[in-house]
Amino acid sequence: MNSQEPILNDFPDHFETERLLVRCPRPGDGSALYGAVEASQPELNRWMPWSYNYTLNAAEVFVRGAQAEFLRRENLPLSIFRKTDGLYLGGTGLHDIVWNVPRFEIGYWLRTDCTGEGYMTEAVIALTDFCRAHFQARRMTIRCDSLNERSRRVAERAGYTLESITHHDRRGLDDNTLRDTLTFAKTWPD
Repeated sequence: MNSQEPILNDFPDHFETERLLVRCPRPGDGSALYGAVEASQPELNRWMPWSYNYTLNAAEVFVRGAQAEFLRRENLPLSIFRKTDGLYLGGTGLHDIVWNVPRFEIGYWLRTDCTGEGYMTEAVIALTDFCRAHFQARRMTIRCDSLNERSRRVAERAGYTLESITHHDRRGLDDNTLRDTLTFAKTWPD
C-alpha cells in the first residue's frame, strides 16, 4: 500500500460474506437507501443526526457523494445488501482514516426490521478482515453512545474490546441529556 497517495491503491469495491454483499454505493442506490431509512426512522433518530427529515433526493445525493469519497479514498462508505433477495439492509464504512498507520473507524446502522439476525456482526467481522487483508490495518475502532446497547453488542461480538469511555462529550438526540461515548478497538503490531 502506498500510504502517501491512497488514491493510487487498488482494492475491491465490494466483498461478500455468507449472507451479505457489501459494496461501494452507486448512483441509483438512493431509493433503496431511502426505503431502509424510512423503515427505521424512529430508531435511527435516536442515534444518527443525518436521519432527521431524510428525503429521497438526500439519499441519492448521499450515494453519489459516497461513491466519489470511496474513489478518492477519503472515506470508504459501503452499502449492505442481503444476498438472497437484494434487500438494502443498511450502511457501514471506514472513516477517520489515517493511511500511514493504517487506522480506520467503522461506523454502521441497520434497518430496524432486520436487527437481531446477526447481519451487522457478520458485516463488521468481514469489514475488519477486509481491512487486515487489503490495508494491513494496525488499528480499528468502533464508537457508540453508551446507551446504544445494540451497537455495543455488535462491537463486542465482533471481537472488539472496550478501550475508553469519553464522559459527557455530547448530547443525546432524543432527550438532550449529556451522553458518554464508548470506544471499542482492535489493534495489531507491526
